[in-house]
Amino acid sequence: MARWEPNASQRLADAALELFAERGYENTTVLDIAKRAGLTKSTFFRHFQDKRGVLFGEDALIEPLAAAIAATPAGATPLEAMAHGFDALGRHVFTPDRRAFTVRRREVIDAHPDLREREALKSMSLTAALTAAMERRGAPALLAAVSAQLGALTLKTAYERWSDPGNTDEFSDIARQTLSEVQAAVSAVHRGTRGPR
Repeated sequence: MARWEPNASQRLADAALELFAERGYENTTVLDIAKRAGLTKSTFFRHFQDKRGVLFGEDALIEPLAAAIAATPAGATPLEAMAHGFDALGRHVFTPDRRAFTVRRREVIDAHPDLREREALKSMSLTAALTAAMERRGAPALLAAVSAQLGALTLKTAYERWSDPGNTDEFSDIARQTLSEVQAAVSAVHRGTRGPR
């Protein structure tokens, strides 16, 4: 077998999700995944630490999001910077060709409590990365933390909407609409009203 395997990471991820759907997460081994992808077990471990790693690639989200936030013009508000980050995710991570994979991934995670727990931990890591990105832009610590929490809430909600099997909208459009709704909710909390109905 060749030393370099084109698209090995994606082939392994696709094979894993197929097997998780067919056999269940618990009944699928790393060797099963590698074989289904037509690769070796050692190739699997060059790309992922374990079979959970197929489902949780934190860097795939954090790196483009943080880079886009950092590249936002200096005068932008914290939530405008977040919006630029969501646009980057729409271009590089949550693309139309990845929607089917994302829907299957979400189904596997939703079916397993331990994977839902890992997803919650991933969300905490993402919030910490967003906080750090906002602090690098010069936001005071509390403003950075609040902005990151709102950004994480927006991202979670937008992801759930985008990965709904019946949805065909672009991720960045969904994320920007969701961000507007989050801003309206924050405004309603500030005014002490019930918010939009």
